[in-house]
Formats: sequence, C-alpha cells, structure tokens
Amino acid sequence: MTTVQVDPPDTPPAPKLAGGRRITGAGPLGIGVAGLWLTVIVLLPLAAITTKSFDDGWSGFWTAVSDDNAIASIRVTVLVSIVVALINVVMGTVIAWVLVRDEFPGKGIVNALIDLPFALPTIVASLVLLSLYGPNSPIDIQLNATQPALVIALAFVTLPFVVRQVQPVLIEVDREVEEAAASLGASNWTIWTKVVVPSLAPAILTGAGLAFTRAIGEFGSVVLIGGNIPGDTQVASQYIQQQLEVDAPVDASAVSVVLLLIAFVVLFALRIVGRRSAKREGADQ
Repeated sequence: MTTVQVDPPDTPPAPKLAGGRRITGAGPLGIGVAGLWLTVIVLLPLAAITTKSFDDGWSGFWTAVSDDNAIASIRVTVLVSIVVALINVVMGTVIAWVLVRDEFPGKGIVNALIDLPFALPTIVASLVLLSLYGPNSPIDIQLNATQPALVIALAFVTLPFVVRQVQPVLIEVDREVEEAAASLGASNWTIWTKVVVPSLAPAILTGAGLAFTRAIGEFGSVVLIGGNIPGDTQVASQYIQQQLEVDAPVDASAVSVVLLLIAFVVLFALRIVGRRSAKREGADQ
C-alpha cells in the first residue's frame, strides 16, 4: 500500500522589498527600544504613583480611598463616564454610519470636525461650554455646576473614539450580505441588528472602553463648567487636585491608583469580550 504524506500548509513568505530582501520583524534591537520606551513613559510613572500611594502603608491607602469625599468623587466620575460612554456608543455609531454610507455637501468638513476634540485644548472646551451654558448663556440654558454639564463636556472630548473605531470597520463590511438579507425580505431593523451590529460590535466596544477611560481621567473640560461641588459635580481628577493643594499627595496618589485600576479592568474586560465577538463573527462566516 502506498502512503501519501500530506505536508502541512506552508507559512506565507514574508513580503519582499524591491531589492529582493524580505521584510522581517523588528528584531531584538527594535523590541528592546520599544520595551525601554514603554518602561520610561508608562511603567515607571505607574510604579512611582503606586509606591507613593502606599507611603503610609495599607491602612493609609485604605483611609485615603474610603474617605467620604473620595468615594463621592469616584462615584460621580464613574456614573457620568458610563452615561457618556453609552451616549458615544449610540451617537458615535450613527455618525460613523452617516460618514461612510451617505454623501452630502460638507462631508469632508464634518469628517475633519470629528477630530477637533483631539486637537483642541480641553480647557478651551470648558471655557466655550461655560460661555454657552453658563450664567450669561446666549441661548438661555444654564447648566453650569450640574451633572448634565459634566456629561456634555465629557461627551465632547470623547466623541472621536467610537467614531474612529467604527468607521474603518464599517468601510470594510461586505454590503453583499446586507443586500442578500434585503432580497430575502428582511427589514432594515433586522439587517441592522442581525447583520451590521454583530460585525461592528468589537469596534464599538473598543471605542466605548476608550471613551470611558478617557472620561474618568478628564480634568480640563470640566474644570470650569463642572462647578467642583463635592458629592455632586466634583469628579475624581478635581478631588486629586484638591488633595495636592492641601499637601496630601498620598491621598491624591491613592485615588489615582483607584482610577488606574478601574480603567485597566474595563479595558481588559472589553478586550476579552471584543476578542470573543470577533472569533464568533469569524466562525459564523
């Protein structure tokens, strides 16, 4: 009996440059440079602030984070950030859909305006919002020193995250599947919920996570419009600044570490969910 040996599929060769050389990975030097840069820029500051938060021991850390004003500021921050993330999920997805699927005059300008919160200093955004919704509001809507003002300010600075995550994925979505579903009699709502949203879910979740983590650490956009009222509109970043002003760096560091943990847990959880969604979508295809 003749046996036939089946060779495993070959790994696709690396692309070649014009001179015939193959493009390879960064190599040990590149990995070392990247690791060193991340250590200096990210890991060392995080280690420093974590160490500072435990200068008075575990009891000092717990006393700092269990203070009534600290808990209130963290609660306000998290709740407002959740609301902002949910708003961005809806509005960011809609805006991305309009930019990708529709044509209208001024589309390029609108597309450029999406990135304005990235370029505009956040303190300028707070000043503009105060002028618009403050005591001398030209539209007679006074929202300063209220939680809705926090939502508006944070929604402004986090607008691009969901839009820019969803937009490139939406461009790559196979529209033939939507057309096939429509030809079979599926309604627009069915096509949206059963075909489009599942393919966009990982990008939407990633954008929501980025918007949430940006919101919980935001300071400039809320410093003027927020009012900094303890237990009501004081966010964690303002509480941290307050502790630094009264010479309590350990308390400020402790609350900062709590924010870091919240951000890390949220991003890690969303990454897992997004990865599972992507695998499920790939298996369905």
